[in-house]
Amino acid sequence: MKKILFLIILFILYSCSKQELLSESTKKENLFHEKARAFRNSKITDSAFYYYVLAKDEYIKSYDSLRVGQCLVNMAIIETGKGDFYGSIETSLEANKFLTNIKDSINKRDLASSYNNMGVAYGFMYEYDNAIIFYKNAINYAINNKTKFTYYNNLGVAFLKKNDPKNAILYLKQAIAIRDRTEYSRALNNLAKAKYMRDNNYNPLPEFYKALKIREENNDTEGLNASYYTLSEYFKTKDKNKALFYTKKMLQTAIAVKNPEDKLQALIKLIELNPDNISKYFKEYQFLNDSLLISRNKAKNQFAYFRYGIEKEKTENLSLKADVAERENHIILRNIGIVTLFFLLIGGFFLYKKRKKRLEQEKELEVKNTQLKLSKKVHDVVANGIYQVMTKIENKEHFDKNEALDELEFVYEKSRDISYEKEDSKHGDLQFGKKISDLIASFKNDSVNTYIAGNDHEIWKDLKSSIQEEIFQITRELLVNMKKHSKADRVAFKFERINDTVTVQYTDNGIGISGEPIFNNGLKSTVSRIENIRGKIIFDTETEKGLRIIISFPAS
Repeated sequence: MKKILFLIILFILYSCSKQELLSESTKKENLFHEKARAFRNSKITDSAFYYYVLAKDEYIKSYDSLRVGQCLVNMAIIETGKGDFYGSIETSLEANKFLTNIKDSINKRDLASSYNNMGVAYGFMYEYDNAIIFYKNAINYAINNKTKFTYYNNLGVAFLKKNDPKNAILYLKQAIAIRDRTEYSRALNNLAKAKYMRDNNYNPLPEFYKALKIREENNDTEGLNASYYTLSEYFKTKDKNKALFYTKKMLQTAIAVKNPEDKLQALIKLIELNPDNISKYFKEYQFLNDSLLISRNKAKNQFAYFRYGIEKEKTENLSLKADVAERENHIILRNIGIVTLFFLLIGGFFLYKKRKKRLEQEKELEVKNTQLKLSKKVHDVVANGIYQVMTKIENKEHFDKNEALDELEFVYEKSRDISYEKEDSKHGDLQFGKKISDLIASFKNDSVNTYIAGNDHEIWKDLKSSIQEEIFQITRELLVNMKKHSKADRVAFKFERINDTVTVQYTDNGIGISGEPIFNNGLKSTVSRIENIRGKIIFDTETEKGLRIIISFPAS
């Protein structure tokens, strides 16, 4: 009984000393933490993230849960800023585990910041219901009015994005009570948008201009671009010249402060507002969008290494130290073991270098494959989509401007889906046969006639949406290649379904292909898509004139 009592007392003393260590450690930051903050304030986010990882590991050793949580929250915010939204949410959830059980007002502040970051990340991924949940949690944990008003503003914006102006106004009215002029102008601009969304007869311009003036006085470049975008959207249907003026102002500011996201937004609006210069702006937009995609993927890989690679190296180093210590204990009796250990270390070094080189090559190959995949998506979805819209405009004597803008908006949304690695959505609510008919008809003009046979509902019945998407892209690729290269004036598609096999027959009376077909980028994409659906393609080059292509694939 005395032994049990002694063990209980010893456990209590150990727990108290551990708690005292925790309390003491929270009073002082380690050097890694100080370096991380300095890099963060200098906006050198990669280095900041690296030192936050090191600081977090040191705090874990000293049982400082609060500091561990703070490092993780800052890491998550950096990941959101770099576009790694899923990684950011995962890091925030890890931070919450360290912060939830601490009875301290500071941890509430950090928890609020963590929940707000999760709301921002979900907002960027268009998951506004989840964003609303986490913004409300942030408000519940906020310990000062300034941050609480910011969270109210974020919550109001999430409702705006959901086309719910009633709830947006409810929270934005609370956000506008803030004294900070930068945050006030932000809330004021958003509140005016919500009021205008609720009532189109409402005049939001006085509030828009007031917010703009405050941002100009504060030299708030991020806020200025938000105002320019808002005013461009407002004047889009009212005064095209003013809409173009504010869009160009947004582009100039984005270029001046080197903000690629705002520059991308400005370019797509210029494409909407100035269809005469689509080619000029689209090339710049495509190049910038590709660069952002590659940059985000590099950031994800880098953060993954900082999080897990450093930990792996520490484990390997600890293991090596343990081996060396064990051999030192036996050095007198095992002198021969020194020579053996020497050769083992040399061999291990070369093996490690060889393995490291192989892993780097594999990672480089993975990055290249990702870049190729993204380039193919941009070509198929954005480039061909834009080309189809341009063809419609060219072929129609009187085209509907709103219809063209809607289609460009659709292509823009799909390009954003690609940047967040979302699956392609279906082409509207129309039946697939109707979509195919509309696509083929859009390439008909005074010099080219298009014909369709067999395109009825039974052919596409029970066909997976993924297969429908591939067939749509294949059909569009054939039509784009026809318009660019064939010089045909008659194009025909014939669709058949026999048992469980669907056949697509394409014919035109153009210049055809002499000898074996040469697979340029378009035909390579077509052949690749057919292989994806386990299909076959035959090029009939024996016809007297023109080209005949037969594609067949299983319907299930």
